[in-house]
Amino acid sequence: MGLKYIEPIKSIILLLLVLLSITFTFSIWTYSPRLDTIEQSPTVDISIGERKQVQDIIKPYKFIIKYDDDLKGTTDENIIDEVMRELDTWKVPQLEYIQDEMNKEQMKKFFEQPNQFTLYFQGDVPLAVFDEILPIDESNLPEFSFDRLVVRWNPKEISFEVHFIDRATGIHYRGKINAEDTMKSYRNIVVNGEDLSPYTEVNVEEPVYLTVPTEPIKMIQSTYYQEEISPTRFRDALFNDPNAVRRSQVDSKHEEFGDDHALLIVNTESKMLNFAHPAVESSEPAKPSVLLPDVIESINEHGGWTDSFRFSYINSYSRVVRFQLFIHGYPVFGEGETTGMTEIAQYFGDKRVFKYIRPYYTLDVSLSLDEEITLPSGEDIANELIESKKLDIGTVDEIIAGYMMRHDLEQRIFVIEPAWFYLMKEKWLPYIPDPSGGEQIGLE
Repeated sequence: MGLKYIEPIKSIILLLLVLLSITFTFSIWTYSPRLDTIEQSPTVDISIGERKQVQDIIKPYKFIIKYDDDLKGTTDENIIDEVMRELDTWKVPQLEYIQDEMNKEQMKKFFEQPNQFTLYFQGDVPLAVFDEILPIDESNLPEFSFDRLVVRWNPKEISFEVHFIDRATGIHYRGKINAEDTMKSYRNIVVNGEDLSPYTEVNVEEPVYLTVPTEPIKMIQSTYYQEEISPTRFRDALFNDPNAVRRSQVDSKHEEFGDDHALLIVNTESKMLNFAHPAVESSEPAKPSVLLPDVIESINEHGGWTDSFRFSYINSYSRVVRFQLFIHGYPVFGEGETTGMTEIAQYFGDKRVFKYIRPYYTLDVSLSLDEEITLPSGEDIANELIESKKLDIGTVDEIIAGYMMRHDLEQRIFVIEPAWFYLMKEKWLPYIPDPSGGEQIGLE
């Protein structure tokens, strides 16, 4: 009798085991353990200063406008900004390459023509980058850079024509202007330009075109407290893994941050940083139209515009771009061995920064010791340079007013003093009058 029920019992047990196995498998698949909530690690903010647009960094330092009988001009950044905003409402529908490259004599005659205004740039501006400021309707812009932008107007038709000129090579492009409101642009630039300060063309026999103000210039002498940004913030911005960076004291004036790939040297006296990442060095020349945006974006990534810096120099072979410090609309230069203290220099390597040299002070805090200083007219300075026996006026490319920055280590202050400067052989030199009445040119 018992044997009769053995097989059904086995089948029932087997079915129960199968059901139990299915239940356990389903439980494993659907099991979700209750875990404690893991808090999100806070994002490290490496923004040191502010980000800037191209039009904030690529700016003219001088505006000259030539009428039939008058020459007017300014270095006032507010007036120049108004001119640049007007250019932002223009378009160049077509660009034309002028076949004949100008020599120095031809360029001088070109700049002397009436009914035109000129914007002066310190560095050679890539046309493809300036397209963000003055749009050019060309699908493939030439790999060309300029340092003078000349706009001619036709007083009869009230129309504009733009000329991009590279003084080093004499290469020249031009194009017609389509303006949103031509009459408005004419009033804002040409008519209002008549109220600017009088300028004069320096009378020299050499084929160099120099324009300077004919009246004395009033400038503000300022004093700033030696305020600094912690170098560790630049460490966090520049190294791939800040936690792996080792810090060491070299001597009383220098300390280092480094890992296995890069090194950051800090000069605690001059408040300068020198960063190098040798592995990304590149010997290939860069296209200026690519190099300049790459460097600007690299500095933007960590908000490196701690003060008012403007584009001033580019070299595609050494892959370096420099930016000059400006205060009150005037360029600031260091004295003696501190010339690099007033600029940012970046060498861009293979897809990232190779070298980065810059100050880590900031001129945020003024000591309320501002004093108005009157400089002699640019015409007087030009005449003294012409009469000087220590230099050849034909080698002088520009004469401008600016500031000399003096670093007082004992009082921990920066003094910004007005002065005249002249550009010779790609170097800005201060004109220093001799108190005894003789001549003392530059730093000699």
